[in-house]
Amino acid sequence: MSEAIDETMMRLALEQARLAAEIGEVPVGAVVYRGDQVLASAYNLRESKADPTAHAEILALRQAAEAVGTWRLDGCAIAVTLEPCPMCAGALLNSRIERLIYGAPDPKMGCVDTLYELCTDTRFNHRLEVSGGVMVGECVEVLQAFFKARRGNNKPTKPTPNDPV
Repeated sequence: MSEAIDETMMRLALEQARLAAEIGEVPVGAVVYRGDQVLASAYNLRESKADPTAHAEILALRQAAEAVGTWRLDGCAIAVTLEPCPMCAGALLNSRIERLIYGAPDPKMGCVDTLYELCTDTRFNHRLEVSGGVMVGECVEVLQAFFKARRGNNKPTKPTPNDPV
């Protein structure tokens, strides 16, 4: 896959993240694609749906599977603005998706490179090609702006060790 396509897809994932922020959801966006064709795009809807599994990655994987008519997303890639959590990393493995590109690392829940390396663990029967840090500055900026706005003006503007990203 070319870097240009990865950046194009990450820009689309960032658009999804911004849509999530507009409705008060943690701004994470995901896009599933094959070559330069977008199969699915989604953003977090955990609060809106009162569903702990409504992460951007899970929703995008479901849409992509429906679009191609099978749960096996062979030859597909996914662009995600935040490093996937253990649930989402597991879903990526189970979907047989080929590649993951993500933007910001997640020091609290990231299970691709940060806390664990689930997507490349050789003990599993499937592994993904992983590229982290794609457009990291823009991905971090969207997350930080969201959490800064949620804290309001009465709290510190510098991220604290307990803040996501």
